[in-house]
Parts: sequence; C-alpha cells; structure tokens
Amino acid sequence: MGFKKLLASLGAGGASVETELTEANVVPGGVVQGEVRIQGGSVDQQIDALSVGLQARVEVEGNDQEVKQDIEFTKQRLGGAFEVKAGAVHVVPFGLEIPWETPITSISGQQLRGMNIGVTTELEIARAVDSGDLDPINVHPLPAQQALLDAFVALGFRFKSADMERGHIRGTRQRLPFYQEIEFLPPQQYRGLNQVELTFVADDREMDVVLEMDKKPGLFSESSDSYRAFKVGLNDFQGTDWSAYLNEWLAQVGGRRNWL
Repeated sequence: MGFKKLLASLGAGGASVETELTEANVVPGGVVQGEVRIQGGSVDQQIDALSVGLQARVEVEGNDQEVKQDIEFTKQRLGGAFEVKAGAVHVVPFGLEIPWETPITSISGQQLRGMNIGVTTELEIARAVDSGDLDPINVHPLPAQQALLDAFVALGFRFKSADMERGHIRGTRQRLPFYQEIEFLPPQQYRGLNQVELTFVADDREMDVVLEMDKKPGLFSESSDSYRAFKVGLNDFQGTDWSAYLNEWLAQVGGRRNWL
C-alpha cells in the first residue's frame, strides 16, 4: 500500500505510515512477517503505540438479513511509545502469528471468492487512533486440510463458494468468534444432494472436521445422519483413505434416504 496520512485532527505536517509484507502466503499456525515504515512529517511527533493485527470480513445474521462486519481476531503491539523525528523514517519489523483456526483463502492456487482476510496497522498518537488499509494475505491449507479437500475433488465434487459466519459451532474447539464454511457441489452419482459444507476448526495438534449435507427439497427430512463431525490429527492423517471415508458416509445416508 502507498503512504497514508494520519488523521486530519493531528494537524498539518503529520507522519505517514506504510506496511509491507515480506511474504503474503501463509498457513494456519504460521507467521506473517513484514515491517511498518513511518515517514516523519515536517514536525517531530510522539507515537503512543503501534500495533498490527488480522482482520476478517464476516457475515452476521440478524433481523432476517445478512450484513458484513469487519472483525479483528488477533492483535500484536509493537514495542512501546517512541518519537518520529521530522523527515526521518522509522522502521519497525514484525512477525504476526496466524491463529490455527484462520480460514483458508486459497486452494491449489485458486483464490476463494469472498475470503477477505489481511493485516491491519494501527497508530495511536495524541489520543487519536488511525487504522491503515488492509494488506491482504493468502492463507493456504495445512497438509491435513488439503487431504480432505483433495478427497472431495477425487470424488468429483466441485468447489462452489466459501463464506465466514459469525457464531460458534457447538462441540468443537472453536475459539474465534466466527467460522468458515467451504461449499462443494456434488457429482451426478449423488443426485439427491444439493451441496456439502465443510468446516475446519484446528489447533496445534488436531482439527475438528464438520460436514453437513444440504439436500434437495423433498428428498429427506432433517436428521443427524446428514451431519458429521470427527477429529483429524495434523500429523497422522495419512493413514486414512479420505475419499473412501467420505464416499461411505454419503452412500450410507443416500441408501437410507433412497436418493442414490
């Protein structure tokens, strides 16, 4: 992003700030590195605090409508107060940890529409707070997550869309105030299915995988067998044939509901 002036209330001759990411491609549990460059203005200025964080644009349901809300879900303060001399450049490097639950924004090089996640920069000066523009990051799947995604593709499913929703999935290890749903369209052999929704909720050891079938109208009533949740270790997922696992579940439900 280009240099951005601070709040007008700070007066003429104020500093400008720019954040540069060393590498925008990350994975959950990783670190995004970069630096904040503060260009001094025409006068010396005292910076009370400088911080960086991660922000997501999330869907919030209420009053029979959906609205988008920007949620900052992690924040890191970069040192204490400091002074920026007139005309000088003050550079502050940072390494910001990516929470394990952070939604995926890119799969096999394909950017997921609607996944808006990035680094925010915030300066506090003279009791005023100024937030910079969002610097987008690309969050790629962990190997265990990629294995599940590959299984859907191997069965003929096609990626439809993804969204982030505010709320909590009961019975999972979820700590963030929102979660991601990745939606897949089924191949012809699962003719009674409309789509399958996939959610990952990870920590540093394992992840909860939540699957939910979305049926075509009139094919079967709501039932617990259209929903499945299970745990997958981040380091021992290779021992399972995930395509066979998913197909068995789909076949069981389809056979009972007579839509296969």
